[in-house]
Amino acid sequence: MIYADNAATTRMSEKAIQTMTTLLEETWGNPSSLYEHGQKAKTVLENARAEIAAAIGADAREITFTSGGSEADNQAIRSAAEIGRAKGKMHIISTAFEHHAVLHTLERLKKEGFEITLLDVHENGLVVPSEVEAAIREDTCLVTIMYANNEIGTIQPIREIGEICRKKNVLFHTDAVQAIGHIPVSVIEDHIDLLSSSAHKFHGPKGVGFLYAKRGIRLTPLIEGGAQERGRRAGTENVPGIGAMAAALKESIEKMPENTAHLLRMRDRLIAGLSEIPHCALNGDAEKRLPGNVSFCFEGIEGESLLLMLDDMGIQASSGSACTSGSLDPSHVLLAIGRVHDVAHGSLRLSLGEDITEEQVDEIIRSVKEVVTSLRGFSPVWRDLTSGKKPFIL
Repeated sequence: MIYADNAATTRMSEKAIQTMTTLLEETWGNPSSLYEHGQKAKTVLENARAEIAAAIGADAREITFTSGGSEADNQAIRSAAEIGRAKGKMHIISTAFEHHAVLHTLERLKKEGFEITLLDVHENGLVVPSEVEAAIREDTCLVTIMYANNEIGTIQPIREIGEICRKKNVLFHTDAVQAIGHIPVSVIEDHIDLLSSSAHKFHGPKGVGFLYAKRGIRLTPLIEGGAQERGRRAGTENVPGIGAMAAALKESIEKMPENTAHLLRMRDRLIAGLSEIPHCALNGDAEKRLPGNVSFCFEGIEGESLLLMLDDMGIQASSGSACTSGSLDPSHVLLAIGRVHDVAHGSLRLSLGEDITEEQVDEIIRSVKEVVTSLRGFSPVWRDLTSGKKPFIL
């Protein structure tokens, strides 16, 4: 079996598993309790907070633990919106290809009276900083743009965008779920005010993540109750999960240089091999993309059939975001970069892990070529294209 869907979730590292197991067995106290077992858990919690903060150049007091990236996105955006509402600023800027945790939150805010501007990301899947600057108005309270796209892997010019927002005195949030643990991120150098992350994207456990909020930004709680997390998020903290997340992130950053070098070689080998298939296209910029992300569209086929046949051959991949895998609609990300519906339906996302080998990459290339050829063999759409009844798009 070849697992090539690491953008959906990663396997927990041995270090993270060992840390979580030990904490489950030995550090089961409530970190809000004053007695020994509680204070032992509190120490683990705060040590993890400090380690995570150091990984992104933040202060420990700026880290709030959440259930994952979606919750962190929701809290960051809603908090910035409430700050803006109090100042009479109700305009928010984002992009058309954000994760649905961002887009659906913005849709809800629109119903509450906020005006939302969604910028184009162009054919290469990149946001243009000058267009962000041009969109900022006197009543703009927030710019929220993802660090790296979860489907096509493009890495945005976050530092330039953050600098513009800082100059314009506008809060800047980035969904860094796909970036943290895979590429260097510094909230100071990138001028980031709010940042969301999720542990299971960098070999940590599911159900735990964190939100960075620059000191001075008042977070609006989504969950009311106790005074945990400095009153920012009620509920007893998931100490074993948080400890495992910190261990996974520390390990990912330590291994990042060697992992990146290996993944870049494997990614480019895979892109070169798949590019040999007629009438296909790489989605997103060829260079400014995550080290392990490969996203293609193949004309004349359905992505769902491609995935099922690849699964039968022992290759696990996806057509886009795992959060929308049950939808029959084409990816909003691919539509945002200009892919037409028929082409967007024939998409394939391969997100490689650090343990991928050249032999496995070559097996993926061979299998995808075989399956695409097979599917096109009985596709009426492909028949119309090859007969000239319809023009090729790719």
